[in-house]
Amino acid sequence: MGLNPAQAKAVARGTQTLPNEPFMGKGETMTDPMSLTFLGGAGTVTGSKHLLTIGARRVLVDAGMFQGEKKWRELNWAEFPVPASSLDAVVLTHAHMDHCGYLPALVAQGFDGPVWCTAETVRLAEIVLMDAGHLQEREAEYAAEGGYSKHNPPLPLYTVADVERTLPLLRSVPYDTDLDLGQGLTLRLTRAGHILGSASVTLRHGDTSVLVSGDLGRHDHPLLESRDTPPGAGYVLVESTYGDREHPDAEGHPHEVMADVIRRTIARGGSVLVPAFAVDRTPVVLKALAQLRRENRIPDVPIFVNSPMAVAALAVYREAAPTGELRPDLHLDEFINLPNLREVTDAEESKRLNHPDRPCIIVSSSGMATGGRVLHHLEYLLPNPRNAVIFTGYQGVGTRGRQLLEGATEMKFRGRFVPVKAEIVQDGEFSVHADGSDLIDWLAALDPKPHTVFCVHGEQDSADNLAARIRRELGLVAVVPHYREVVALQPVDGLPVVQPVAPAQPAPQHAAEPTSTPEPSDVSPGARLTFGGAGTHTDDRAQVEVILTTALGQVPFVPDDKRAGVEAALQGAIARVGGDRAALLDAVNQALYAAASAVETPGGQSIVALLAHVPKVLR
Repeated sequence: MGLNPAQAKAVARGTQTLPNEPFMGKGETMTDPMSLTFLGGAGTVTGSKHLLTIGARRVLVDAGMFQGEKKWRELNWAEFPVPASSLDAVVLTHAHMDHCGYLPALVAQGFDGPVWCTAETVRLAEIVLMDAGHLQEREAEYAAEGGYSKHNPPLPLYTVADVERTLPLLRSVPYDTDLDLGQGLTLRLTRAGHILGSASVTLRHGDTSVLVSGDLGRHDHPLLESRDTPPGAGYVLVESTYGDREHPDAEGHPHEVMADVIRRTIARGGSVLVPAFAVDRTPVVLKALAQLRRENRIPDVPIFVNSPMAVAALAVYREAAPTGELRPDLHLDEFINLPNLREVTDAEESKRLNHPDRPCIIVSSSGMATGGRVLHHLEYLLPNPRNAVIFTGYQGVGTRGRQLLEGATEMKFRGRFVPVKAEIVQDGEFSVHADGSDLIDWLAALDPKPHTVFCVHGEQDSADNLAARIRRELGLVAVVPHYREVVALQPVDGLPVVQPVAPAQPAPQHAAEPTSTPEPSDVSPGARLTFGGAGTHTDDRAQVEVILTTALGQVPFVPDDKRAGVEAALQGAIARVGGDRAALLDAVNQALYAAASAVETPGGQSIVALLAHVPKVLR
């Protein structure tokens, strides 16, 4: 009997021996254990990668590149935690670099399976990845010429050739269609309303379901149709980029911050640089600039779009107009075909913009100033106090954009420092990420309600605050996973409809965090959590019971010789939820001790991780 591709991969990586019986056929439900591993977008806004393991199968949701802080960027160069060739498929939520930019690196390491996404994501990913390949090669060349790399020779993370081998793997899936991936696994994409083609991803296998929000758009996106509500799932991964804040309402005229900066910059003879994400933010910025000009709120000066990637993306938006992706009241010609708009594709013209002969507005990528032509403009425009830089989106920790907004007085480009004397401003009205209330509304609309919510794709404080709000307002189990944390997924038969535990109120003062809450991989037998706080409220006890019950569902994934002890300890803790607080805490610690003895396994890791969240629930 021959092996199918899934079998061959499983045998090759040693997770399965040659089978006596064929794999489960199409549409049949396998009983293999499932787990979820957070390989990016955990504790950070960048590098989204969520690995779903079903027996011997592996499906990766998003393949994002890490950006921002050095400790995260270095992970791009680290060996991928599992062999790339062992991945059966990749699913992309959208075509931003922090969600798709690592894909060619996976291909360079041996991945050759399908990459599922929407048709618009296919188009935009082709543009983004090809540009990234060129940029990687150029940066390696610049580093070699300038001698500012510690590597000899400096090498790109991946090449244009790697991208060219990647693009044929991209396959389109329509919204709201169940795609059979074989062996009982189905995929469904739902409109996310963040950028063109963005989607939330639902994967179902028997009674187990996982929903990954991807990046969610605001309820009133200026260009796109609003996001849709996907079907509910047992486990939900929700982004938390703006989980701890609300977008400000415009005071007076829209984008007055931008208009005011442009007016005074032009008046003093300077130019305005607008770093903008090429595949989505550029058209939004152009729409705002067109409106400001029609209302005579800014002077009539040349507007340059200096990003080949953005120019190519604008063509995709033009083609998308008849597809229903864009707002029906949107008229592209009003801002894409402005009479004073010039699309710059020539490298020499791009260089001339560093020394403009008259005041102008330059829109260039990337939006966080992490790469692209905007770096050259910053290098030459920042030292002149007559100029201004307007940021229009989220700036990740460690990016040049974040540093400039936080008051950096000098900035390093190509191995040398330049002074920052230009005016630096942020227009917060441009964000197309859902804010805290938007995220709560999206979760509240899911039917049925999720068993567990994981807050991902956010800085730690933002994710923690969103998780607390979800617990408080929706009465759901909400946790913030760690990088490389493994969670075993149990079938959820008839998902519970959880009612809010209390009316919305100011956030409670939580008990003190453990002095040293260990990462799952660092927990050893004898580890103990210490809980602070004076009292335990009824609502908190209900949440603790849900966490303990969830942990109990991970027991089948604990080794046979440890299973009985772990189960007994968890049952003991559950029995004490309604009794003496000290006895409850002692029982939780006993359960932690038992699970720590099996921490080398997915089940043990998951139970330890769940129990570590108990102090975040107790008031």
